[in-house]
Amino acid sequence: MNRTRGAASLMKLADNGIADASVLSAGKSDMVAAPGRESKPLVDLSKVTARKNLNETAFFFPQLTSDSNGVVRMVFTMPEALTQWKFMGFAHDKEMRSGFLEGKTVTAKDLMVQPNAPRFLREGDVLEFSVKVLNQTTNRQAGKVRLTFNQALNDKSADQLLGNTKPELDFDIPAKESRSYSWRIKVPDDIGFLSYKAVGSTGTVSDGEEGYLPVLSRRILVTESLPLPIRGPATKKFDFAKLEKSGSSDTLRHQSLTVQMVSNPSWYAVMALPYLMEFPHECSEQTFNRFYANALARNIANSDPRIRRVFDQWKGTPALESPLEKNQDLKSVSIEETPWLRQAESESQARRNVGILFDENRLNDETASVLQKLQQMQLSDGLWPWFPGGRGDEYITLYITTGFGRLRHLGLDVNTGVAVRSLNRLDGWIDEQYREILKHDHPNDNHLSTTVAFYLYGRSFFLKDRPVNAVHQEAVNYFLGQARKYWLEMGNRQSQGHLAIALLRFGDNKTPKDIMKSIKEHSVSNEEMGMFWRDTELSWWWYRAPIETQALMIEAFDEVMQDAKTVEDCKVWLLKQKQTEDWKTTKATADAVYALLLRGTNLLASDALVEVSLGGKTIKPEKVEAGTGFYEQKFAGAEVKPKMGEIVVKKIDTGVAWGSVHWQYLEDISKVTPHEGTPLKLNKTLFVKRNTARGPVLEPLKGGVNVGDELVVRIELRTDRDMEYVHMKDQRGSGLEPVNVLSQYKYQDGLAYYESTRDTASHFFIDYLPKGVYVFEYSTRVAQRGQYQSGIAEIQCMYAPEFNSHSQSYGITVK
Repeated sequence: MNRTRGAASLMKLADNGIADASVLSAGKSDMVAAPGRESKPLVDLSKVTARKNLNETAFFFPQLTSDSNGVVRMVFTMPEALTQWKFMGFAHDKEMRSGFLEGKTVTAKDLMVQPNAPRFLREGDVLEFSVKVLNQTTNRQAGKVRLTFNQALNDKSADQLLGNTKPELDFDIPAKESRSYSWRIKVPDDIGFLSYKAVGSTGTVSDGEEGYLPVLSRRILVTESLPLPIRGPATKKFDFAKLEKSGSSDTLRHQSLTVQMVSNPSWYAVMALPYLMEFPHECSEQTFNRFYANALARNIANSDPRIRRVFDQWKGTPALESPLEKNQDLKSVSIEETPWLRQAESESQARRNVGILFDENRLNDETASVLQKLQQMQLSDGLWPWFPGGRGDEYITLYITTGFGRLRHLGLDVNTGVAVRSLNRLDGWIDEQYREILKHDHPNDNHLSTTVAFYLYGRSFFLKDRPVNAVHQEAVNYFLGQARKYWLEMGNRQSQGHLAIALLRFGDNKTPKDIMKSIKEHSVSNEEMGMFWRDTELSWWWYRAPIETQALMIEAFDEVMQDAKTVEDCKVWLLKQKQTEDWKTTKATADAVYALLLRGTNLLASDALVEVSLGGKTIKPEKVEAGTGFYEQKFAGAEVKPKMGEIVVKKIDTGVAWGSVHWQYLEDISKVTPHEGTPLKLNKTLFVKRNTARGPVLEPLKGGVNVGDELVVRIELRTDRDMEYVHMKDQRGSGLEPVNVLSQYKYQDGLAYYESTRDTASHFFIDYLPKGVYVFEYSTRVAQRGQYQSGIAEIQCMYAPEFNSHSQSYGITVK
């Protein structure tokens, strides 16, 4: 049965190039026919030899043999293609005399059969399977063409199951023309993988092809999730409405229900510390952050025996796995199939190093070693360069000096000698800025800058260690006056926060409160997300970095306003960012950890678990993760009941916690409705592209379409928060072919993503998804007549699988 089009070609390399060859389709072995020779007549179409549709590559390496006359002969199998082939040969002898020859040949037969098979079928599809018959001769040819189907598993006929009651049709085709013939089939449920065989014969010449057809179930696995955010102490009710109404569908089958809860997310700050410790670059900033991480770790580990026990319990447990590696059964795509495997592995390794980080001997040795290195990197004038050998950098020095001040502000016993040593040079720098203003500008104008604000903030940590020298006091007083007068014109909250804290520490009790009141007036409060500001944006400026800015807001509201509620609200937003994405930089991680631990380690010491009940039945936590208080409970399909959509969450202590309910079920694709229970929203629509006198226009899909029409898929994505590692998958109908088949990175509307086109769906991998609205469009071509479903679009945040969504599927009728 295995034959390849142009099955075997015999070519003679002679002076005139390559001789033409005709290839027969019949016979058990490869044959070569001289021009005009006819094959043995075949009458029974069921016995016609058909070639396998294997999509063979066009590269082949023939074996060459030569005779005593120097004639080289080769025999090889040609790939399946009706096309012209170009042959190029290069030969040389022992004396390196060489020659080059070139020739062309066409692989074709007098009668050819070309099935137009879809890439796949789906249960419930009605589809016209077409076969093209080509007459390559100069005479009219008549005969029969036959299309049959078998079940691939047992090779039994599937024609009756598919409604293929007339598998054989007559054809009569003029010379050098072709005709298409169609068979209408309807795909039943549970038919499994299919094979097809298309053959044609005139009685003297014949051709055939066979291949395989995957059949997808009409019932698709759908995952819908409901986030369970809570801030305690509180009791909160949630309604999983679609689960509660699931009993109304007679085709829906429950697969599982999984409840997950993180009782104390504050521990994610501790899990981030190894990232600071391991950052590979040897610049001054990263060296200080290693010191910062070790100093914080030593303080946390020694603050409470319960916290030390958590570190010991973490070793060798899934607690130290990256969120990208957890919950594989809840994710729509395995992590191994995404571009983020390396990121998941590196983050998991960093987390596993928590045990190493909190080893007491290592902490003491590493802290002393890194401090010594910082001392060696510091220049004689007190400044630090960015990298060893470079010039002194005022901003890097400010960052390191401020970091020492923050560590001491947290209550850590650290040696701040190197920081104090930098103050004279920093005070000299601010004095230089002031003298330049007096020389070239009007001193009453606004001369505040983000770096000046940062200086005032950093300097305020050390007013008792080393008061400002009288030589530089005039400059400092000048910029403090500028801060009181022009703080509203700073334009960014981080610098305004720097000024508020600095002015308070320098003795001004009024202006700092005015600054913080103004900042709070522009905030947004949300029960789930806490307090945040909508002016956060992607920017290359350090003073607009969202994590660092939020951390400073926590410090400012704590110190200036003593507003405990606002502080907790701001902490909620900071932790919620960690739920859906990673803190990107060492600087962001250090600032976030600092802000979250400002009020001590009491939150870390809490071991109270959040209580979850489904349908009035309280879940009993098992295998609770130390520290974070993470636990999960899974119910098999037979245990899932609609009343479990009534959810009550109870938290007895203060702070934020979050969890989720993941419901997986099988449902007929035509009955799946959009899921809108998470911050991700998807809307899929179909358009037909029409060419008009005004140019191409998109018309919403209404009614039927025709074979050859271009169908444009438009997906609208909405998200109310930033997310990382987002996977979106859009299924296709069985009769549609993608226009773009190349996988590639794309950039649009400020979003970068990787688009991968596969047989049944198009995949979109988004590394970073800022909050907003995005529109994706791609084209498909209608290839088969019939009635079939377009498939649904699905999306999921791989970092936090509870954030997912999907669209509905549309029925497509092709005339």
